[in-house]
Amino acid sequence: MGLVRTIREASPHPDPLAQAGEGVRSEAEDGWRLTAEPSTDPSDIHRGDWVERWLPGWIEPFARLARWDRPIGTWLLLFPGWWGIALGSPGLTRGPTWPGPMLLLLFAIGAVAMRGAGCTLNDIADRDYDGKVARTRLRPLPSGRVTVSQAIVFMAAQLAIGAAILFSLKPLCWWLGLGVLVLIGTYPFMKRITYWPQLFLGLNFNWGALLGWAAVTGSLAWPPVLLYLGGIFWTLGYDTIYAHQDKEDDARIGVKSSALSLGERTRPFLFLFYTAAIALWAAAGISAALGLLFWVGLAGAALQLAWQAALVNTEDPTDCLAKFRSNRITGGLLLAGIVAGHF
Repeated sequence: MGLVRTIREASPHPDPLAQAGEGVRSEAEDGWRLTAEPSTDPSDIHRGDWVERWLPGWIEPFARLARWDRPIGTWLLLFPGWWGIALGSPGLTRGPTWPGPMLLLLFAIGAVAMRGAGCTLNDIADRDYDGKVARTRLRPLPSGRVTVSQAIVFMAAQLAIGAAILFSLKPLCWWLGLGVLVLIGTYPFMKRITYWPQLFLGLNFNWGALLGWAAVTGSLAWPPVLLYLGGIFWTLGYDTIYAHQDKEDDARIGVKSSALSLGERTRPFLFLFYTAAIALWAAAGISAALGLLFWVGLAGAALQLAWQAALVNTEDPTDCLAKFRSNRITGGLLLAGIVAGHF
């Protein structure tokens, strides 16, 4: 069914990663033809990385299914949670109101588990599409190294870890965690029905801002809501940049994205999204009565986002990926500003 299939000649069950670079069969209107694989394989599975070197062979495809080999997504999911924790903890130097490193660690473990579960669900839903896209065709499900049943069991195990962490938090967090399941469950299908799946990713990925605040205070208020809304616009920006990597394949196979919707108008819209994010984060800082040092961190984040929007080359997948990954700097600068703003 796939438009791109790895030629399997070496053995009845070859390793599709080992054959990346040897050649592929491409389906066209006039039948199948042999084409040479480019010297630089476009796949996002990289041979010889730490996952392949350090993990047992049977774990490796599951690690890739959960994206352990690409931690930037975990960082982007984790930062809003840490922002919420820091924003809700004004007594950093007074002890009792500071949640301590354990809560930060729990959110980090939860981010790994829930990002992995979300990626697993996404790959289950997109396994046929992924087989048609150069960047994703060697992922564990489209390449056949993990079955759908195995992926479902793995996803359930990750969800169980996330649930255990969630139910160790304050009761309000339980309801917030259950509420976001609807967003998690529907996101993988949004690219089929709307050109703005990035908006739904933003709704998912920034939920931690609400959870982090609630985990500290046991309540909700305007500061985390404004933080959350700013995060949604942040995600709209960075995931639009990310989507430009796949826009040609997406257009060919009928998958929608903001990159396809915006096209050459992407740059001004990036400035619009990022300006909205900074404005809402500023409103969160004012609402939480943060001090001068918060504005230093926010200014640094604003400059980083302006750099992305001004210089990203949306026709260069390598540059798009680099700009996308640079958002961990944005997240770190805002976190530092929130923490410092309490002093």
